[in-house]
Amino acid sequence: MVIVAVDTGGTFTDFVILNDDGSVSSFKVLSTPRNPDVAVLSGLRRINGRISEVLHATTIGTNALLGQVGLELPKVALFTTRGFRDVIEIGRQNRPKLYDLFFDKPRPLVPRELRFEVNERVKANGEVIKAVEPGEIEDYALRARAMGAASVAVAYLHSYINPINEEVTGNVLRGFFKYISLSSKVAPEPREYERASTTVVNAALMPIVSEYISKLTNGLRELGVGEFFIASSAGGLIDTNEAVERPVQLIESGPAAGAVAVAEFSRLINVSRVIGFDMGGTTAKASAVINHEPEVTSEYEVGGEVHHGRLIKGSGYPVRFPFIDLAEVSSGGGTIIWRDEAGALRVGPLSAGADPGPICYGRGGGEPTLTDANVVLGRIGEYLLGGEMRINRDAAVKGLSKLGSPVNVALEAIRLATIEMARAVRLVTVERGLDPREFTLMAFGGAGPQFAPYIAEELGVSSIIIPPEPGAFSALGLLMADERFEARASFPSDIEEGFRRLEGELMSRLRRVDYFLRYADVRYVGQGWELTIPVGRPASLSGVEDAFNDRHYATYGFKLNKPIEVVTIRVFAVVRRIKPRFKAPKAQGEARPRGFRRVFFDDWVEAPVYWRGEVPMGQVIEGPAVIEEYGSTTVVPPGWRLTVGGYGELTLSR
Repeated sequence: MVIVAVDTGGTFTDFVILNDDGSVSSFKVLSTPRNPDVAVLSGLRRINGRISEVLHATTIGTNALLGQVGLELPKVALFTTRGFRDVIEIGRQNRPKLYDLFFDKPRPLVPRELRFEVNERVKANGEVIKAVEPGEIEDYALRARAMGAASVAVAYLHSYINPINEEVTGNVLRGFFKYISLSSKVAPEPREYERASTTVVNAALMPIVSEYISKLTNGLRELGVGEFFIASSAGGLIDTNEAVERPVQLIESGPAAGAVAVAEFSRLINVSRVIGFDMGGTTAKASAVINHEPEVTSEYEVGGEVHHGRLIKGSGYPVRFPFIDLAEVSSGGGTIIWRDEAGALRVGPLSAGADPGPICYGRGGGEPTLTDANVVLGRIGEYLLGGEMRINRDAAVKGLSKLGSPVNVALEAIRLATIEMARAVRLVTVERGLDPREFTLMAFGGAGPQFAPYIAEELGVSSIIIPPEPGAFSALGLLMADERFEARASFPSDIEEGFRRLEGELMSRLRRVDYFLRYADVRYVGQGWELTIPVGRPASLSGVEDAFNDRHYATYGFKLNKPIEVVTIRVFAVVRRIKPRFKAPKAQGEARPRGFRRVFFDDWVEAPVYWRGEVPMGQVIEGPAVIEEYGSTTVVPPGWRLTVGGYGELTLSR
């Protein structure tokens, strides 16, 4: 019996197998972006032995909202309070382009003719002024269905305090529609625009995620798989029912799994401040982990524009849900290198992805990529995936030659990508009041260990860790994650009582709970936005105030002598799972290079090439050197030293 973790990326779909003895193994298959379930099921069929569980991280939610071919969003209807029909179109006065008088706002996910104003009203204190009339809901439901709506979002004013009108509406709508999202279930928080936007996004994703999970579930049933869990954006595993009911929490599923892996492995090796750096085939992601817990935020904007890793407010659709705090840039192994009209070299944002992929893969790619650049410089060898994929270096050289001297183009492209990825790291450190020089950089993803030393030099970081299975570390993070189920409430009259009520609700619907995590969104009275802080037990207003003041000072450099306001409290019910056991490397003695290869650093050098599994614990390798393994390649530049740790991790230091 084995447990299999599957992470679908833009280029590869990664599989990590947890065996009965706690050991792990991994492999990759090329992703099938238009039908991601095809790659998942084909990979699972390759596994010998019975699969007891499948844990899955998916990007299907993000891809659908970004308009990926083959993932067409369904028609969504919105039922809202009379007078608030246009709230999702008016939004906030966040201008993505401050001085552009002709910018286009994001297209509303619900056209105006499918927005229905319901004659109902609840006061801010929860008092019902006007109850819902079921006949009115039935009339609107018939009209919505006649216009082709497949899913319905319901977002009434102040439903986060009293959801009764939404619940009555939902009961009526179930006679007409299969997919219904109530804001009081999806995002019971104040701010009608953000709550309505979150509910609409959830409604739009429900049919797509439901169909995807249904395909996988049927395929898993044929394979005899017992259980199926999916990673949420908050870093936990949820069951398929929760995923279908609230698919909005799957938007950053894959990157969150990588941050969980960083947190859990940092606990194992006892490193308290870690920057997670995940560079795959399409994007690079950065996260900050302090005391073995990734930073969490409660707001996100999906489907919008990103500028150097920073989400541009007003360019996408706001979502109010717990997310691991990540910064993402369009720099991956498949990111395309090109020249603009002025002749300047550019990197990204377009990617060659899995189809056709980099030129060197020999699958029809015609645009040079960062992977081709590393091949030209000798940092990637003749084979990938343990010999399964042959690399065509001559084709990569020819492709880069279209842009100039191939070596110079490769070096410049890598320098530009390094600067871009360092910006992403600064977003989750410097802009959060953290000094990256006090952190260790944990680099993973297929391309991460090739770029890590250069990013570390850009940031002033002196220590790098390359964990086991770096090429599939996000998938490995699924095996290291626990089950997490979230509940929240707004404006509690008593904080401790509010937390206990939420914990009781979660306990009643789950088979078991091992422990609870508590968070609160807090602000100074009169402020417009909140900070999310962890809350101890028992919860007290004074303790929350002290924690908030500390976080406010760390984030903004000051704190105010003003009372605080607890806007929303949230609880995660955590169910512990069996984790993989990392063992010391089996290799004995001293590893010898498998060979030497010409690699360009400051000049061409004959660098030794080692196979990672042959390097024993404690061995020190001086750069320049290259360490190869199945899913990745680690580059050790001159001036860097590599040491193998007790759990098989590679530690690079200057």
